[in-house]
Amino acid sequence: MMATSVFLLPNGTFFVELVVVAVILFLMTKYILPPLNRAMEGRQEKIRTALEAADAARAEAAAAGDERAKVLADARAQAHLIVASAQATSDQLKAESGGRAQLEYERIVAAAQGEVAAARVHAIDEASARIGDIVFDLVSKIVEREVDQSAHDDLVREAVAALNAEAAKGTNR
Repeated sequence: MMATSVFLLPNGTFFVELVVVAVILFLMTKYILPPLNRAMEGRQEKIRTALEAADAARAEAAAAGDERAKVLADARAQAHLIVASAQATSDQLKAESGGRAQLEYERIVAAAQGEVAAARVHAIDEASARIGDIVFDLVSKIVEREVDQSAHDDLVREAVAALNAEAAKGTNR
């Protein structure tokens, strides 16, 4: 059997390879791994800071949402109070206006009734004075003429025409 054919036995290349691997590991741990570790630690710190900031922002958003809901509820309550107050004021003004309008209506109606009554009295007084004159004229004409039926009818027709003329003058005024 040959000693060179056994692959499990170490030879000179094995030790050279072992030294090369040891040197590479030493160089990696001394010069390559520390910057990598620092970069990873920095990255972890950034991630942790971002997560903490996200948690704080989430908490602030929840608090702001609660505050917003409270402000909205207060604003709605105020709006309802303002609407109720405006409705009450509107109802009060409507009632006052209705009362004033009713009083004004009653005053106008009373004034109109007074004017109508005064006009009626004036018309009656004026008609009485005119009728008195017409009757006096009629009586004086009857007395001056003979009393016969045709003269009497003529005098009545003249009196009616005079009354109609007087009435026509009164309505044209």
